[in-house]
Amino acid sequence: MNSRPQGDVQQSQFLDVVSREEAVARFEAALFPRAPRTRFVSLLDALGRPLAKDVAAPVDAPPFDRANVDGFAVRAADLAQASDARPVVLRLNDEVVRCGAVPRLALTPGTATPIATGAPLPRGADAVVMVERTHPHGEDAIEVARAAAPGQFVSFAGSDIARGETLLRAGVVIGSREIAMLAACGLAQVDIIEPPRVAILSTGDEITAGGAPLRPGAIYDANGPVIAAAVAENGGAPHPLGAVPDDPAQLERAIRAAFADHDMLILSGGTSKGAGDLTAGIVAGLGAPGILVHGVALKPGKPLCLAVCEGKPVVVLPGFPTSAMFTFHDIVAPALRCMAGLAPRAQTRVEARLPVRVASELGRREYVMGALIEGPEGLTIYPSAKGSGAVTSFAQADGFFVVDALADHAPAQAQVDAFLFSAHARLPDLVALGSHCVGLDIATAPLARAGFNVRSIALGSLGGLAAAQRGDCDLAPMHLFDEASGTWNAPFLDEGLELVNGWRRMQGIVHRRDDARFAGCDAQGALASALADPACLMVNRNQGAGTRVLIDRLLAGARPEGYFNQPRSHNAVAAAVAQGRADWGVAIAPVAEAYGLAFIPLAQEHFDFALVRARKNRPAVQAFLASLRSRETQAALRAAGFEPAQPVED
Repeated sequence: MNSRPQGDVQQSQFLDVVSREEAVARFEAALFPRAPRTRFVSLLDALGRPLAKDVAAPVDAPPFDRANVDGFAVRAADLAQASDARPVVLRLNDEVVRCGAVPRLALTPGTATPIATGAPLPRGADAVVMVERTHPHGEDAIEVARAAAPGQFVSFAGSDIARGETLLRAGVVIGSREIAMLAACGLAQVDIIEPPRVAILSTGDEITAGGAPLRPGAIYDANGPVIAAAVAENGGAPHPLGAVPDDPAQLERAIRAAFADHDMLILSGGTSKGAGDLTAGIVAGLGAPGILVHGVALKPGKPLCLAVCEGKPVVVLPGFPTSAMFTFHDIVAPALRCMAGLAPRAQTRVEARLPVRVASELGRREYVMGALIEGPEGLTIYPSAKGSGAVTSFAQADGFFVVDALADHAPAQAQVDAFLFSAHARLPDLVALGSHCVGLDIATAPLARAGFNVRSIALGSLGGLAAAQRGDCDLAPMHLFDEASGTWNAPFLDEGLELVNGWRRMQGIVHRRDDARFAGCDAQGALASALADPACLMVNRNQGAGTRVLIDRLLAGARPEGYFNQPRSHNAVAAAVAQGRADWGVAIAPVAEAYGLAFIPLAQEHFDFALVRARKNRPAVQAFLASLRSRETQAALRAAGFEPAQPVED
């Protein structure tokens, strides 16, 4: 409790009290924008730090179609009629595919290849049968009495992480799960934002360090340790420098040394009016623009002093612990987190009943701490009776509510918004379920930078549309063509959904550039060439995908070899072709370019969104709609090979 006596001493420092909003505006205007200090570090050294920039996956994970179990690589079509009554016999190929090995032999009809968990699938295989589901049939064959579905026990290339996908966003704090993702893509180092170095000084003749004997009239330094902990919790690197007495020369030396060696300086105890208050005068001499605020219409926290000197923030917190911590968390912590590259701290708010009248000082916004209980009619918050000098107030409170500066009390039985000190979970702000497209990463990037938590799950166009009809998401990305009307997406919307135009993207046939079968062909010629050669293996897409609808329309009932090989993304299709496990498929132009494949245009499709109308006014949804109309997003989409369909909003 670093306080100041206020008896008869002469008041030398004038407090020009401003509103909280004005104080925050002055502080942030003088401090930002600023470039963070970054460093390239190993994955282990990145633990606990925010990324300095977005990380895109340089490879697919897995990098090839792989087996998920020990067993036999098979063609699902060979086992379509298998049953206990009529088991199917498959001849074994003369190789065993192990982890790290490259298959030599392609599967032909009626054959199977022994394969280990994690090993790459041989050409022609589209499923794996567990060894437990087979029986030997002589020395070179197996008997299978159960049908296998295409894709059974197979992880397709890029099914976990797709090459070019935004793996992690700038600002994401690196934990063990993020390290697993980075390591799976072969990344050994990343750019992180270094924590701001924050010097912490307590001031006052009465301050005694913990562990030392307490002389009469002295108090232990409570503020130094709690401020250091709060700095660490909010992304800073705290450097507690102990307490300094109110000796002008000694105080100035300590303040100037701490200021010179750190990115931020926080002091406590020297903000009140009085002859003994030397701190503000010293801070004023550290550099321009200097002191911005000295006095804020808050309770507790009125004596707060905010300064920016030569680009560095200098904060002088009130001496009482509760005052110091409220002002730190309310005004200082957001600025510190921004400097550290962290998103604003999520704050949980619940509605609660106030059982008693709480008097307040007119003209000052008051924070009242309280404890929550569960009553018969919901939550009730009981205000703390302790003052701003009580160290235990924070520890015993669940949160706080606010009494407005224009009110002199909060009435009994009022329903108040209670802001919790700890949030148990942060739910996504925007949920998109449906078709996957790398353009979605581009469109949601401004939301991520604004602190919104975005969750996108690839279910395919039809799966996303069903989720939107149930109200399970905000948006369903989709690209579905209606044959009857000759239009995209709109005919598939039910009541309660509305269409939001996204962008246009070109679908086409992809093949290896050196494949002579496709040389000089247009789309129809390429298809005819592929269908004419039984050895020309296709790779399809999953049921429910908009691309699958296009493929089936293109094939007009044909079922070429590879038709039942059905990965769930454009990247997996391109990987299969690029790696020679298939010879052709259908994907979008940006993915073909990323994999170095030739691309034969088929049709420009409309990648749009089914918006759940009841969720349209949610802030994250509005931010997403604004992103679609922004010049920045549209330029980024064009650079990636898409054509935006929204008008630009100036």
